[in-house]
Amino acid sequence: MMRLISGTFPSVKLRDHNPISKSPNSIKSKTFQTQVPISSSSSSQQNTNSWSVYLILSTNEPIKTYVGITTDFARRLKQHNGEIKGGAKASSAGRPWLCACIITGFTCLSQASSFESKWKIFTRKLPRRRNKDEEMSQSDALLLHRRRALDKVHDSVECNHLQTDWKIPTRSAGIVKPMDMPL
Repeated sequence: MMRLISGTFPSVKLRDHNPISKSPNSIKSKTFQTQVPISSSSSSQQNTNSWSVYLILSTNEPIKTYVGITTDFARRLKQHNGEIKGGAKASSAGRPWLCACIITGFTCLSQASSFESKWKIFTRKLPRRRNKDEEMSQSDALLLHRRRALDKVHDSVECNHLQTDWKIPTRSAGIVKPMDMPL
């Protein structure tokens, strides 16, 4: 059915917006069958200790880092690298990405999101160290800066229950510093 809203803008009315339809059983049964329960007890993604915060490092110029949260890091890294659909728009330019650090042990999305946010805020606020005596690659400088920001987050938040696993060690002037030692 075609009706005119004004002389210039025609409008097509496709469906009857009345919530009570002529055959309520057919529409209601289809609607309720496709709905997914929202409660946390039935959601498989909210298992205890399933949330992780991760840091990835780009391998193409310009070298960048990205901090995010997920319940399935392997799938998320594939999304960032463009192997499967999804991923953040900000990470599309630095492909391929490598895992630099993963922090596990978050019990809920809220806890992981808060930690991620604090890590990003401390990274922005923390001044970058520039030692002219030390020769350091751009990726090492970025990782060291993120590490210092992560140490600040650890100092400001109770996170003894979290496990931090650095996959890429920081190199400074050719010496590998273990990532589990404080800087």
